[in-house]
Amino acid sequence: MERRLLRLRRLMEERDIEALLISHPINRRYLTGFTGSSGWVVVTRREQILITDFRYRGQVKDQAPNFEFVEHAGNPFIDIKKIMIRCGIDSIAFEENHLTFSQYRKLTESLEGLKTVPSSDLVERLRLIKDEEEVQRIRDAVAISDGAFEKILEEIRPGMTERDISLRLEFLMREAGAESSSFDMIIASGPRSALPHGVASDRVLATGDLVTMDFGAYYQGYCSDMTRTVMIGSPSDQQREIYGIVLEAQKRAIQAIKAGISGREVDAKARDYIRDRGYGEAFGHSTGHGLGMELHEGPTLSYKNERELEPGMIVTVEPGIYLPDVGGVRIEDNVLVTDEGHEVLTRSPKELIQID
Repeated sequence: MERRLLRLRRLMEERDIEALLISHPINRRYLTGFTGSSGWVVVTRREQILITDFRYRGQVKDQAPNFEFVEHAGNPFIDIKKIMIRCGIDSIAFEENHLTFSQYRKLTESLEGLKTVPSSDLVERLRLIKDEEEVQRIRDAVAISDGAFEKILEEIRPGMTERDISLRLEFLMREAGAESSSFDMIIASGPRSALPHGVASDRVLATGDLVTMDFGAYYQGYCSDMTRTVMIGSPSDQQREIYGIVLEAQKRAIQAIKAGISGREVDAKARDYIRDRGYGEAFGHSTGHGLGMELHEGPTLSYKNERELEPGMIVTVEPGIYLPDVGGVRIEDNVLVTDEGHEVLTRSPKELIQID
């Protein structure tokens, strides 16, 4: 945590920020280790303070021992004002993307006479690059989802519902140590597999279905995110074709990943391949996104993103083809950018799996 604070203070100095108020729960946990459901963090050039209520006295002591604890009794912004006066600070930046309008109004009213400055993406910028501890936690989360996929393959059969698969995957991941799934998993079969975000329904799996399973484990504050598409019975010529195209597009995008390449360039590796084979209109989302404490973080692998990848970033790579009334295919891995190039963290097989 000390290293993260040091990096944050360097950013604050670059932007001439005297103090930063952190309200986003994920950013709060990233900097402090505190997992409570309520709290505010103030970081100055020399001090770090965690403001929360009496419920978390012991928890703050255990999880954030390097932070001064301030207990508020109702309005934390009054305590923030006292901290600013004590520290001789007359200006504080706040996370404009994570403060509601009512909170902002209460903040400015409580800090009357002091200056509030909107700011964005300071902590998120730090979170782009994962340290060794973060990488290991994501490895563990990925291993949990890999293990769940291996086991669910032994159970999938015609007659199951999409919801059956969703419940079993949730159980298998929790049994392996996950706190929960990292998002509302997508289980979509047959024509519904053409829905990129087809949340599990009561549809019954049948022979001839493509079944897309997009799921992940939430483990010790970090997410995994994988997608595999399997076949119930034998595929048609078109099903086999689109599966092969998506698999090759994904492989090309992964192979391109290295420090210095932009998200736009990686996206093009998958998108151009799919387009050149006649299915460009059937791939409408980005090729991938950053992964960490939140399911969707920076950087994106998108035609809109010119930012270059750096060692320590972890991204998903998940091209797809979606054909209404036919079905869809998506294949997704989690990939770590390294000094040497990249490492694919997801270990589950990707060749087309047929289930009788």
